[in-house]
Amino acid sequence: MIDTLISSQTRLKLLLKFFLNPDSRAYLRGLETEFGESTNGIRVELNRFEKAGLIESETTGNKKFFKANIHHPIFGDIRNIVLKYLGFDKIIDNILNRLGELKAAYVVGDYAKGLDTGIIDLVLVGNIDKAYLIKKIDKAELLIKRKIRFVIYLEEEFNIEGLGENFIAIWKE
Repeated sequence: MIDTLISSQTRLKLLLKFFLNPDSRAYLRGLETEFGESTNGIRVELNRFEKAGLIESETTGNKKFFKANIHHPIFGDIRNIVLKYLGFDKIIDNILNRLGELKAAYVVGDYAKGLDTGIIDLVLVGNIDKAYLIKKIDKAELLIKRKIRFVIYLEEEFNIEGLGENFIAIWKE
C-alpha cells in the first residue's frame, strides 16, 4: 500500500532505513552498496529529506552521515506508518500480546538495520508456549506477507549485549 503512495523505491528504502531504526546512521556510498542503486538517485532523495528536516546530517572525516531527525514534528507519524507497512503492528497484536510470560521482544537482523528483505527475525524473552507461537506466526505471515523467524530465550539465559548493535525493542513487560 505505501509503495502505491510513494512511487520512488529509493525514497521508500530510505524511509525504512531511517525511520524503522532511528539510531541508524548511513553515508551515501554505504547506501549505494546497501540498496544497489546509483548515488545520484540516493543523493536527490537524501537532499529532499534533509531540506524537509526529516533527516539530519553530520560530517565525520570526509563522510557525510545521515540519520532520522527524531525531533521533527511528524517523526512519530512516519515511523508508525513504516511499522504498519512492515506489519509489526499485526505481529504485536496477534502474537506478542498473548504469549503468556513474555518479558521482551526484539527485531534483529536486516529489519533492525532498516532493510526490507521479507524475513523478520525476532528474539523473544520469557516462558513462552512455542506451539501457540507457531500457530500465531503462521497467521501473521499471511497477513503481513513476510516470513517470521524467531528464537526464544528464558529470562535468565538472555543477555542484551548478545543482540549486537542492530536491534529494535518492539515489546517490553
